[in-house]
Amino acid sequence: MSTHAKRERLLLADLLEAEGPDAPTLCEGWNTRDLAAHVVVRERRADAAGGLLIKQLASRLERVQAEFAAKPYEELIQLIRTGPPRFSPFSLKQIDEASNAVEFYVHTEDVRRARPDWTPRELDPVFSDTLWSRLERMARLVGRKAPVGVVLRRPDGQTVVAHRGTPVVTVTGEPSELVMFAHGRQDAANVELEGDKDAIAKLHETKQLGI
Repeated sequence: MSTHAKRERLLLADLLEAEGPDAPTLCEGWNTRDLAAHVVVRERRADAAGGLLIKQLASRLERVQAEFAAKPYEELIQLIRTGPPRFSPFSLKQIDEASNAVEFYVHTEDVRRARPDWTPRELDPVFSDTLWSRLERMARLVGRKAPVGVVLRRPDGQTVVAHRGTPVVTVTGEPSELVMFAHGRQDAANVELEGDKDAIAKLHETKQLGI
């Protein structure tokens, strides 16, 4: 049975393949080749992927990611499409879904929304609710360094606090757009911000959102 993570994985692989290795992304300094290498290293090189969270391992991560980026682009796409090896925790269905549904959605949008003519995807309600559920669990993590208080709100009124503090900015949008905003893609997220004008400016410009 397919999962959200598997579907988003295939969408990402197909999009990366269609765009080619030199297309822009929303990830600062990365083109599609760099993004593909990141996805592969994250799943296949746990010894280096720790650099995503641990500063002391960052240089190793950069080195290993550069090595993968030098591989043939078609090989990177195939590694993404086929998924992680059996020894990887991501090969377990539950871990894959919990860890990758949001990851692959965001990176797919990183490629889509780097185009000047991008339009929002229409997501089915079940996937939207899944994104919201993940966001509820991750809100404090992705918003921990926000310069102001942050409340994320769905159009139906459901809310989650991403960062406690004052003044408070309320960010309203569909779960998919809130996910993009909370992961540091403020400029590419279709949301409305309410609150103190200066606080809104700080939140919109900060580089501290996300993991």
